[in-house]
Amino acid sequence: MDSNEITVYGAHWCPDCRRSKQFLGEHQIPYNWVDIEEDLEGEKFVIEKNNGKRIVPTIVFSDGSFLVEPTNAELAEKLALKTKASRNHYDLIVLGGGPAGLTAALYTAREAIDTLVIERAAFGGQAAGTEKLDNMPGFPEGVAGIEFSQRLRQQAERFGVELLQAQEVSGIFHHENYHGVKTNDGSEYSASALLVATGSRYKRLNVAGESDYLGAGVHFCATCDGPFYKGKQVAVIGGGNSATEESLLLTKFASQVTILVRSDKFKASAVIREKALSHPKITVRWNTEVREFIGRDSKLTELRLENNQTGGKTLLPINGAFIFIGLDPNTGFLQGSRILLDQWGFVVTGHALLHGDHRPKGFENRDPYLLETSVPGVFAAGDVRDTSTKQVVSAAGEGSTAALSIREYLKSV
Repeated sequence: MDSNEITVYGAHWCPDCRRSKQFLGEHQIPYNWVDIEEDLEGEKFVIEKNNGKRIVPTIVFSDGSFLVEPTNAELAEKLALKTKASRNHYDLIVLGGGPAGLTAALYTAREAIDTLVIERAAFGGQAAGTEKLDNMPGFPEGVAGIEFSQRLRQQAERFGVELLQAQEVSGIFHHENYHGVKTNDGSEYSASALLVATGSRYKRLNVAGESDYLGAGVHFCATCDGPFYKGKQVAVIGGGNSATEESLLLTKFASQVTILVRSDKFKASAVIREKALSHPKITVRWNTEVREFIGRDSKLTELRLENNQTGGKTLLPINGAFIFIGLDPNTGFLQGSRILLDQWGFVVTGHALLHGDHRPKGFENRDPYLLETSVPGVFAAGDVRDTSTKQVVSAAGEGSTAALSIREYLKSV
């Protein structure tokens, strides 16, 4: 099926429309968006398709078929995303299909270690949503994040890695000689070893109105949602590399980009910082924090701002806001397990496990392998780990390192 011919008919006030758009965006599946509140022909089309009823989202595919208010599972089935593994037990199950997980998988598969990767969204993780990777060795002109991710996936498949997509892990469990994984669809899989490479997600501001306009003006991915703001005014919240890089990307679409920084300077690298400060479409407001997201008719229209030095309050008229203020680890499914997490929820690994008074259970007679967690045979790599550097190249390096440790561990079981 030609995914480029997918058209989503919906409305800005529709939560199921936002969910469907998020699903397609997370899986890097392009689509056309028609807001039936602004497109009379689109509204007429929806009514005709639904026997006189005005039901959204109505999603039309290239073969002429359509789905009305589909669940994520129905979308995954229609798009032929593989959500079931071919069997129940593997040598290794990798949780997460970003650079760390896919690199580890292709390394283990080359060692004839039977490997399954489970990924909830698009393969490539956050790298897939990055416009351009300029610091990847071997790419002197840089490489688009989506291209890099596709190459990584193809390489893993070439070595025989089995990949599951649109499947979320709900928990893990352990027995004496194997580890188990539960997924949200009720399936269970087991393996002699696990690798947790589930990465991290963008933090929220947690201020008034933010949740009300998620997907309807408030975004966390400029690559995904920037094209919706052609000729419009947007704000970017944050002062690090992500905020400045995404601001530069947004200038390709928006007429004006205002960066809101809570301190008096950028934390971004010098090169990116200078590009942002010198760009004619970018304005920076220092010492500024968002206190409220405000809108009308379910659309974001302005931000209530406060200067944290003077206490002055202002309103900023905008069409969209993009938030880049840091990351939270995707470790919710590990809560209550034997996997040790630090105070921020990142996975603790290796010799850091031995800093306390007692060794974790199972390590009475040996030290943990590099990148092994507090449960023997369970490893972690990439952004989900406590001391990772949150860079694509280092995530891939950790993936290969974890694979070598897993190979040695499997020799003992």
